[in-house]
Amino acid sequence: MEQVLRLSAIVRKEETLYSSWCPEIDVASQGKSVEEALANLREAIELYFEDEDAKPPKGELPLITFVDVKIDDKTATGIRA
Repeated sequence: MEQVLRLSAIVRKEETLYSSWCPEIDVASQGKSVEEALANLREAIELYFEDEDAKPPKGELPLITFVDVKIDDKTATGIRA
């Protein structure tokens, strides 16, 4: 019987590619678009679970949120918001 496991995916633009990462099992991938990065991550996760020693993570999904931090103008130079 096939089950569906819900995992987190964090996507970040890096230069010309998008990187994608699943923090629960520390698997990452990349692609030319957000959709491609997620599709590649999904494939990488499926390959990860093909290993008979791989176990699904226990517990709840992590809370992924934002935090605002004040920094001075000198430090902020070059940071993308």
